[in-house]
Order: sequence, then C-alpha cells, then structure tokens
Amino acid sequence: MKVVALVSGGKDSCYAMMKCVQYGHEIVALANLMPLDDAVDELDSYMYQTVGHQIIVSYAKCMGIPLFRRRIQGSTRHQKLSYRATPGDEVEDMYELLKVVKKKIPSIEAVSSGAIASDYQRLRVESVCSRLGLVSLAYLWKQDQSMLLQEMIDNGILAITVKVAAMGLNPEKHLGKDISFLYSYLHKLKELYGINVCGEGGEYETLTLDCPLFVHARIVLEEFQVILHSSDSIAPVGILHPLAFHLETKAESGSLDGCDKMNDLHHENMGLVYEVQAENSEGCEDAKESVADVTVLTKAADDGLQILTKKEDLTFSIACWLGASESSGLQDDLKGVLRKIEAELSRHGLDWRNVLYVHLYISDMNEFAIANGTYVKFITQEKCPSGVPSRSTIELPLLHVGLGKAYIEVLVTKSEEKRVLHVQSMSCWAPSCIGPYSQATFHKNVLYMAGQLGLYPPTMTLSKGGAVAELELALENSEAVAKCFNCSLSTSSVLLVVYCSESIPSSERGKIQDKLEAFLKQIRSSSMKEGKLPKVLNHLSLYVLVPDLPKRALVEVKPLLYNVDDAEMTTEGESLTRTGIQSFQHESWHDTCINRCIVNGMICAVVLSVTNETAVRLCSEFLSTNWKSEDIQNLISERQMERIIKFCIYLLDNILAEKSFVWEEIVSLRVYYPVSLHIPLDALSLLFKNAFEEVAEMHQQPIFNIIPVLGAGSSTSMDDLITCELFAQRT
Repeated sequence: MKVVALVSGGKDSCYAMMKCVQYGHEIVALANLMPLDDAVDELDSYMYQTVGHQIIVSYAKCMGIPLFRRRIQGSTRHQKLSYRATPGDEVEDMYELLKVVKKKIPSIEAVSSGAIASDYQRLRVESVCSRLGLVSLAYLWKQDQSMLLQEMIDNGILAITVKVAAMGLNPEKHLGKDISFLYSYLHKLKELYGINVCGEGGEYETLTLDCPLFVHARIVLEEFQVILHSSDSIAPVGILHPLAFHLETKAESGSLDGCDKMNDLHHENMGLVYEVQAENSEGCEDAKESVADVTVLTKAADDGLQILTKKEDLTFSIACWLGASESSGLQDDLKGVLRKIEAELSRHGLDWRNVLYVHLYISDMNEFAIANGTYVKFITQEKCPSGVPSRSTIELPLLHVGLGKAYIEVLVTKSEEKRVLHVQSMSCWAPSCIGPYSQATFHKNVLYMAGQLGLYPPTMTLSKGGAVAELELALENSEAVAKCFNCSLSTSSVLLVVYCSESIPSSERGKIQDKLEAFLKQIRSSSMKEGKLPKVLNHLSLYVLVPDLPKRALVEVKPLLYNVDDAEMTTEGESLTRTGIQSFQHESWHDTCINRCIVNGMICAVVLSVTNETAVRLCSEFLSTNWKSEDIQNLISERQMERIIKFCIYLLDNILAEKSFVWEEIVSLRVYYPVSLHIPLDALSLLFKNAFEEVAEMHQQPIFNIIPVLGAGSSTSMDDLITCELFAQRT
C-alpha cells in the first residue's frame, strides 16, 4: 500500500516507517502537526510530540518526499479513551491534515504511526483513519520495548533525547544524547524505578537525525539550548531547543530494501513542504452510516426468530434466519435478519451496545464482501461507544436444510459492563479488525474471542504452510489476544472450537488435533516455569467441518476463556435431584459421550457427542440385526432421531443437576448436525422443542441453536451424528 507517515521527529515514528517498508509498503508522503506559535517548543498534549518541531521541515529533503504540516488549532476536549469526533479537539487537526493529504495524493491507502503502548493515541489514529477510509499501520504496537530499542539502534536510527522527565534523567547530563549511548543506562533505570525504556510513559522524547530512510541527507545539530521546565530534585524536566542545524548530503544509497521505490515517486514534489491552512469548516463531517429502518420487517424473519430472556442479570440469546422460500439474495436476507434482531433489542430497551458476540453464518463465502458491507450499516462504532461486538463468520450449508442465505445468532447482556479489545491497526501483534467487530469481549470473567485465522499480522496474509501451519499461527494470534486480558490459552481455556474447511485433505485432519494439543502443552509448560498455576485444567475441544471460511482459510479457531484475578479451587455445590426425562436409565457407556469442564462451580461447559455407534445402540430396538453403524445417517427415521434427541437432553440435564446448575443458567446451547442426515432444520428444531417439554421443573425452554454443518465432533474425524455444545454460567 501507499502510505503517509505521521512523523513527530521521534525514533518511534521513524522506525515505524522502516517497518512499513520492510513489510512491502511504500512511504509516499509525511504528515506532521506543529504548534500554532513557532516560538513554542512543547504543547500540553496527550497526542503530539512537538519538541524539535523546528527541524522536522528538513525530513522532506532527507527522504525526498513531500511533507504536509498543519498547525494545531484544537486542544484536548474529548478525554474518554474511545474517541468520537469532537469539534475543537486536537484530533480534528490530524483529521483535517490527513484529509488534505489524501486529496492531494489520492493513491494513499494507509497511515503509519509509532504507537507502542498508548491505547489513547492508537484509538484516535484509528478513528481518523476509519473516517477517511484509510488503514492504520502500527507495527510497533504491543512489541517488547527493550527489543524495539535494540532493533532501532541495530538498524541505524540515530536519535537524540530532546526531553527528559523521569527519575534518574538529568536535563544537563542526558539531553542531546544518542539512544545507543543511553541504552544500558535506561535499562538500569528500568530495574531501579520501572521506567519504560522506549519512553512510553513520557520519561523522555527523542529527535531522529539520521536513519536508513534518509537517503539524501542527514541532519547535523550544531547548537542547542537546554530549557529547564521543572527543577524538581527527584525528576527534573527539561527540553532541548535547537538553535542551529544543517543538512549533510549523502551519496546515493540503497541502504534499506524498498527505499529505491520512494526515490521514483513524485519527482516534481520531492522535498517540498506544504503547510495545510486551517479552514472555516464545521469539522467532524464524519460519514454517518445509514440507520436501518427497524419498522420494515419481513414476514419470513418473524418465522425464523428465536428469543429467550432469562433472569434479569444474565444474558439472553437471539437467533434469526429466513426460510429458503422467502430468500431473495444474501443482502436482502441479511437486512431482514438484522432488522428483526435490532427490533427485538429495542423491545427490551436495548441496542447493539448490549451485544457481546455475533455469529454470522452465510451460505456462500464468495459473497463475504456483500455480507460485510450490509453488516457494517447496522453495527457501527457510533452505536457501540463501549466497544463493538466480537464476531466469527462461517460458511454453512444453509440451503441444504431449507434456509435462506443468512443466519445470525447474537449473545446479549442487559449490563454494559464489558471490556472490549478492538485494534484496527495492522501491526506485528495480532490480526487487525478493520471494521465494527472486535478481537475479544470480556464479560463477567468470560472472554469471548473472535474467530482467529492463521494470518501473519504485519501483512494480514494467510500462512502458506497448509492447515497445520495456519492452526499454529491462529493459536499464536489467540494467545496474543488472551495476554491482553492477563490470561492464556493454556491456563484459562474452557472451550476451543476449531472450524475446519472441507478443503483440508482427510489425511491432514488428524494432524490438526495433534498440533492443538502440542501447542497448548508447550505454552502450559512455559507458564508453569513462570510460576503460573492453571485455572482450567481440562479444556474442551470441538472440531466443526464447514464448506468454507473467510479468505479461503483452512482453519479458524474460536476460543472461550474464563479468567479471574485469583485462581480458586474448584468448588461444586450439592447435586440437584430432578425427575427429568424418564426414558433412560444410566449406564456406564453414557459417560463416553460426554466431555465436560467445570470451573470454580461457576462455569459448566459440555461437549456431547452422539456417534453412529451410539445411535445404533440407542435405536437397536428399531433396527434390523444386519444394520451397520455407517448406514444410520442415510436411513435414520424421525422416530429414531426423536429418541437420540431425548437422550442428549437426558444427559445434559443430568450433568447440570450433578453440578448444581439449572437450565436457566444456560448461556448458549448449539446443536451441530450433518446435512447428510437430510433433515430440514425446522423439523429438527421442533423435535428438540418437544423433547424439552418432557424435562420437569423447566420453567422456560432454554434457547438452543441448530447449526447445519458438514460434520462435527470432539475429534478431527468430525463424524458425529449429533454434537451438542453447552455453556452455562452462574453469577
């Protein structure tokens, strides 16, 4: 992509440019925000470094590309972490500056910034990029600061300190010093006082005088003045004010791969500096997404709606789909489904901000762009100020079971107490979520993580090593997200759902399960060495075979984690006695159908598998003696399926009672069944509804979602007749 780089003059913004070039992007312009008054060195700003702004004008000649500058008119007005366009805020100066750059150079697609740890700055850059239709590149984000500082030095960045404001840093001694000279001393201060070695806590600021991207000249600082802002005896604050400098011409050099691309660009504008003047605009002309008309509902959407409200302090689910006879294409189907969900939320006094998670199922992944374009018109960042829901998107064989082209299930909470991680910038940390869907949502100690693909974060391209390599990268990405919530896949996983594309050869599927267990064992071993005790010992794994995944990925991982500040011993209440379904008596082989994870008496997760062999055993009285287990999927009758479903509910009811849970505490219950059964979804749903009515003490039927798939199971054979995934939480 062609990139405009936000430059403050500091080492971080310059190294971020170098990383952009490393990952194949092209820096075509620079953008800088400077004080309104040239005589002012530093502004009271959370966003911008301005010390040394007198020298930034030289960057255009050093790099041979145009520099766009704007004087900062605004101040800090919107102080909340998540930014919303606010007239008079200093962020609007960045918006106006980049808007002009984009107008002057329409080919620009992305913006580079040097954010390392500041969510405040990252979110504001992402907000501006979103409004302008640009991609945010933040390749230093979440990287280890010691490693970064060493990389900057090793890769030829010459940067000096222009501000110090921390214990152990003396303006008279340490201003004007090269970061390579201060490297060891900064690490000593980290050990003594816990400072950030890259200065992310405001401990110091730098000015880059030379780097490999300065292909035409380097900056030589001839004279400067030390200005003391605070003479505090513990942490004095001082800045370096440049008095004289000149450029020293370099011989032509290709010192960094890709720099030659920049030399060929905009020959007529090389080294030119443009000052973007303030205009009398209303500002904040943020493009608003159209609001869907919730009063226009299709009859078909009414027919496909399920809704259940549990106790007031718990969550509830909404699932909605269309019948095939009412389908008129993906876009219209999805609009109808989203409108109905939106109306149901409104009926309960809620809106999209109350949604924790969205499962988006579509019939054809070739139409993903259409689905996404429709989705973003309903669920926007403006509608979700505390964070947009996390999401997984899967292709399902919907048409095979009598459904339309879109099927959505959402998890909703009546409480807005949630933590959302939404990083839109491309970085080296984890895949970006460019749009109104987040990496993860944390609610009531449960981390609902978006589906993770095996994407290489810096380039957002899939691993080329096949399904196993994709899985490993997807797990690494999931672990990076988990660490942001102080947990780990190895110690906090309750359930790991692995969606597998049917494109994976059968011979490769077994390796996926082996890789998953090996990965978790490896990071669990590392956690043990660090003294971390696992909070969840026996996670559950569920494998689901589907027609296709986004980006033609072979695997997608959807982790569910439970995390509390202090690990507790598992405590389970007294088991409950229920009459339940009377058609079955417990037998020892029943336990082979169940995998469960009970955590602290608060979480109950179950994966229940009914294999072909189990089905034959259950239905033996209906079958002739020469039946084989592999025949049952093709010949099963409605009566036999009814018995299998009752068996599933019987086992689930027993587990809940044994662990002192009740059905009203169910957060989700998904039933996966292969389309090879040739049973319409509506028919299977009715069988489940009838079976639930036999469970005594059930005041309300639990919400359950029937998911048509190519196969599913607790192993990568994925050949179950029926697979149930249950998650319950006690609050």
